Amino acid sequence: MISYYLLVAVVDALTAVNEDDWQIAADIKDGNISQFLLKPVDYLWFRFCLFLSGRATYLTVAFIPITLVVLYLHKYFILPPDFATFALFLFSVLMTALLQFFLSYTMAMLAFWLMEISTLVFILYAFEYIASGHMFPLDILPKAVQEILLFTPFPYQLFLPVGIYLGKITGSNLVSGLLIQAAWVVIAYALARFAWYRGIRKYAAAGG
Repeated sequence: MISYYLLVAVVDALTAVNEDDWQIAADIKDGNISQFLLKPVDYLWFRFCLFLSGRATYLTVAFIPITLVVLYLHKYFILPPDFATFALFLFSVLMTALLQFFLSYTMAMLAFWLMEISTLVFILYAFEYIASGHMFPLDILPKAVQEILLFTPFPYQLFLPVGIYLGKITGSNLVSGLLIQAAWVVIAYALARFAWYRGIRKYAAAGG
């Protein structure tokens, strides 16, 4: 269990979205996105680059304390069974980062229609915290509940990469898990694009 929570902390440090949705919503409400409508700059990929730079900065600052914790608890920090498993873990972490960002971006697009999105964001984050495996491993839940959650994007935001690393998700479950995770990334990207184009149709900004 300690190994699980150590890996959760590592994956969360690599993929978590920190205030990106609030900043995007503020850009919409304050009219700052007007400049992106006048320039050949894709706002989604602009924000994604900021997300990546934010993660890089955070990891640079947090590298020493995270390393010290891992070294102190090294007996609980197990290595993956083989290199192939580690490679699949890294691929899943990349998919997790994309999924986290695209879902956060889509939620922020609600600012085109709502004056305040904080309540909806907090509800989503609260559900995500439980259903992604952040609070506890999802495999301790009843089988029926697990099967329902697997049709949602939440287990693929944390539980899947951690399960791959620990060797708990293997064989056909690993293949199907990665395919579903990739499908959710595509769906989240499509939703993000759809919400942006629909929002821009009703967007209006006054002043300079």
